[in-house]
Amino acid sequence: MRRNQTPEGHSIRPLRVGEQIRHVLAEMLMRGEIHGDTLDNLFVSISEVRMTPDLRIATVFVKSLGGASDDTVIGILSKNASFLQAAIAKKIRLKYVPKLRFLADESFEQGSRIDSLLRSPHVQRDLQENDDQEDDSEGSL
Repeated sequence: MRRNQTPEGHSIRPLRVGEQIRHVLAEMLMRGEIHGDTLDNLFVSISEVRMTPDLRIATVFVKSLGGASDDTVIGILSKNASFLQAAIAKKIRLKYVPKLRFLADESFEQGSRIDSLLRSPHVQRDLQENDDQEDDSEGSL
């Protein structure tokens, strides 16, 4: 395994560039540089930016933490995509400025769903049974 590769053999450059783009976009949101009436009153989280291997397309995962729907925020960000791409070009040195695609981040909902499943009575009962079995096996040693 080379130093600039993941254990699977993939280049880490898309990961690094995606993280740089995420920082630029988050900074712009924090400073209020992205124009949109709805965005002024909202908190928007950019949780991840996934790059294609050729670094030409960046998929930005966003989550609205305020009152507006994710679709509204995605619409505003999509309208400002060329402005955002120009800002990325100024702050990050790349051969090609990636095209930005915005998607709703579903990881919060997935995490909540997993948490609720783990707290369900059926799972709690199974966990309790496993703990009892482990206690019995430790006692016999």
